[in-house]
Amino acid sequence: MSGAARSGEDETNKKGERNMLLNRRKFITTTAATSLALAAPGLSAPAIAQGRKIKLGYVSPQTGPLAGFAESDAYNIAAFLASPHGENFEVVVKDSQSSSNRASSVAQELIFEDEVDIITATSTPDTTNPVADQAELNGVPCITNDTPWQPHFFGRQGDPSVGFDYTFHFFWGLEDIISVFSGIWDAVPTNKVVGALWPNDPDGNAWGDQELGLPKPLATAGYTLTDPGRYQPLSDDFSNQIAAFKAAGCEIVTGNMIPPDFATFWSQ
Repeated sequence: MSGAARSGEDETNKKGERNMLLNRRKFITTTAATSLALAAPGLSAPAIAQGRKIKLGYVSPQTGPLAGFAESDAYNIAAFLASPHGENFEVVVKDSQSSSNRASSVAQELIFEDEVDIITATSTPDTTNPVADQAELNGVPCITNDTPWQPHFFGRQGDPSVGFDYTFHFFWGLEDIISVFSGIWDAVPTNKVVGALWPNDPDGNAWGDQELGLPKPLATAGYTLTDPGRYQPLSDDFSNQIAAFKAAGCEIVTGNMIPPDFATFWSQ
């Protein structure tokens, strides 16, 4: 075969592969629209849902240090399936084990082995970000929540001028946290010196970001922030942070610690 013929054949194969991918994505996007329609009260099920149930993949940290977030999962899923449109769905549940690597792995399982139509994930960037990344990479609609939108969007290197094609997120943002925290602190007489405990993970890095996180608006509100730097999750020694807070005269401590870390810090 000549080089020109081989090149033409390769190009034809590539076009065929692209068309197959586009057709799959079109079907999945249509299925996503169907599921949203089914969830709306008073709407009848579209024809696409008549042949089979829509398969939803659900990922949350059911074990590990973040397991408290998932305590109501079983109840909520049962309530959803028992709802008027619940019979149209099948839910495949996966445990992220409070691990980003595990979350990414089970997302791949949902896509390639369980062949779900839609993926959902919840509870901190450790779960939502890697699941959404896998869904975006493989053209599967994904809906996530229970992560402030800044660590979810910017933690995934999102570009506001472009956005994402297949992943959608809803939750409040750091601006809401800042408003609530400062409102509470303003109600109590303090020296307005705040110590920060932010872990070295997508959440902590977003909260401590100089532009998008808490430092700039807290300074604008008249608070002095003492930030000794990111600590490693599941640390067993917070003596450096405690010493820094004492030296600065902190009368307020803030952060976004997982329960085991807060327990260790508080006891020390």
